Amino acid sequence: MAVVSEDDFQHSSNSTYRTTSSSLRADQEALLEKLLDRPPPGLQRPEDRFCGTYIIFFSLGIGSLLPWNFFITAKEYWMFKLGNSSSPATGEDPEGSDILNYFESYLAVASTVPSMLCLVANFLLVNRVAVHIRVLASLTVILAIFMVITALVKVDTSSWTRGFFAVTIVCMVILSGASTVFSSSIYGMTGSFPMRNSQALISGGAMGGTVSAVASLVDLAASSDVRNSALAFFLTATIFLVLCMGLYLLLSRLEYARYYMRPVLAAHVFSGEEELPQDSPSAPSVASRFIDSHTPPLRPILKKTASLGFCVTYVFFITSLIYPAVCTNIESLNKGSGSLWTTKFFIPLTTFLLYNFADLCGRQLTAWIQVPGPNSKALPGFVLLRTCLIPLFVLCNYQPRVHLKTVVFQSDVYPALLSSLLGLSNGYLSTLALLYGPKIVPRELAEATGVVMSFYVCLGLTLGSACSTLLVHLI
Repeated sequence: MAVVSEDDFQHSSNSTYRTTSSSLRADQEALLEKLLDRPPPGLQRPEDRFCGTYIIFFSLGIGSLLPWNFFITAKEYWMFKLGNSSSPATGEDPEGSDILNYFESYLAVASTVPSMLCLVANFLLVNRVAVHIRVLASLTVILAIFMVITALVKVDTSSWTRGFFAVTIVCMVILSGASTVFSSSIYGMTGSFPMRNSQALISGGAMGGTVSAVASLVDLAASSDVRNSALAFFLTATIFLVLCMGLYLLLSRLEYARYYMRPVLAAHVFSGEEELPQDSPSAPSVASRFIDSHTPPLRPILKKTASLGFCVTYVFFITSLIYPAVCTNIESLNKGSGSLWTTKFFIPLTTFLLYNFADLCGRQLTAWIQVPGPNSKALPGFVLLRTCLIPLFVLCNYQPRVHLKTVVFQSDVYPALLSSLLGLSNGYLSTLALLYGPKIVPRELAEATGVVMSFYVCLGLTLGSACSTLLVHLI
């Protein structure tokens, strides 16, 4: 790999990213950022000693998705509790089988709708409620929900199954909303930090998925009681949430973090059409000409991040279209052999573990390579190229097949390779776009832009999940 010199980087007030073009910043934007992000006299840029800030953001990234992943991983537990039985395998049709049949659909609705609403609310609160209040409040709510869920593990709910279902859905609604506020607030905050810290946060989220996939495999191998497995999952998530709260409180004590968390001017409405004066003794008064607003200006953010927003939305659209709806129905061609690796462990390995690990590798890769740049036409080109993954997965041994009878890829190697490619491309391309988003706007709009980019993620996941049902029926 070629060594990239410092001259190969383009600097802005928020970030450092590699680029092949010298026209990434318009002159007006450069002047505005220069005025708004001028460090106080005598304030030197400190170093991130022992990578403390990087580690904290990485851990917060894990904490943003680990509870959710453990909630979903405990699928057998939910089936047991909602089956109104005292044994995991009774062989009887439980009362309220519609709850069991459509439980995942209920969870999808209970998680998607609150996420979209809370993203809008978080955007409106950016300039009204301090970020540390939103972060700590959302963490507290998530922690409280998991304490309730953990306490109910050993409670006999067989006499009030529908009531337990209602409690579970309510918990999911609150958990999803609070998690969205937490993750989008932290991500928006990293917009004021150098790019490596945003990358740490995003990679941490992938690590959360990898850890949950490994935990699922260990649980399958141990074949323990579903209640004990769920208790272990929920207790681990609860402990890690407490750790995240402590790490976030520690963040403000680090000199490196305090430097980038220093206050900036309130967000101003900037249409992009106004002429900024040239450098002059009166230039610092330019910022004060703009009108203060409690709500960040949405139009210039959307205009500036349109291309990156499309990339983020389409990447997660293709990913959620395939994973997990299609992936989890691809069976081993040697399933008849009776081997545990081709039956019990095939999907957890080829779908969950390989995908999540490849996704983690793709996100971590952006710590060293950021190509193509934010204004490059190659980035949306690579994003659109991922569309080819759809027919490739369909041509694997997807079962059951109703309309498309032919299985082209006659080997179990293909779904493993495709899952790895899906995860790697998802991790790398989505992280690039998410890293660039808050960096191409003035520092004062970085947090609001982070919330907008989170909305693009949620939009892509929602559209992909909705269309995955149609794709499955077409197969």
